[in-house]
Amino acid sequence: MEYLWSPWRFRYVSGADQPGHCVFCKLAGAEPAHDPENLILHRGRFNFIVLNLYPYTTGHALVVPYAHVAQIVELQAESMAEMMEMTQKLNAATEAAYHPDGYNLGMNIGKAAGAGVADHLHLHFLPRWFGSSNFITVIGEARVLPEDLKTTYDKLASFFRG
Repeated sequence: MEYLWSPWRFRYVSGADQPGHCVFCKLAGAEPAHDPENLILHRGRFNFIVLNLYPYTTGHALVVPYAHVAQIVELQAESMAEMMEMTQKLNAATEAAYHPDGYNLGMNIGKAAGAGVADHLHLHFLPRWFGSSNFITVIGEARVLPEDLKTTYDKLASFFRG
């Protein structure tokens, strides 16, 4: 098996569970003027949408509550409702910008379930295309993204302005 090393990702996720080091809390508390460099597409009252810094597909985004909670049962009803409303808006924006063949939505709750940031609940939103699981992904165990994150950000952010 071939390995692609990405040590920067380990630094990103390994500090996430340390007190005061939650990447989502840092993003939530950042000045909105820095949203483009932080890849934050949209801020709501209880949640925000951010592009995944390590995407599985183009347009892989996260809907993240401002509340630092680890379990879905800890999330307030209005935050959960807004999370779904924001997911609908993200779906519409992604559909208009990319016309994917389908979508995956999901939450990895807890380390055993694969959560990279286990202490701060978040919803993954992934556009999917026929053929996106091709030779390089399945056999080569690598992903090829057809555009950089800045381009993806610019395409999607335009749907949330104004």
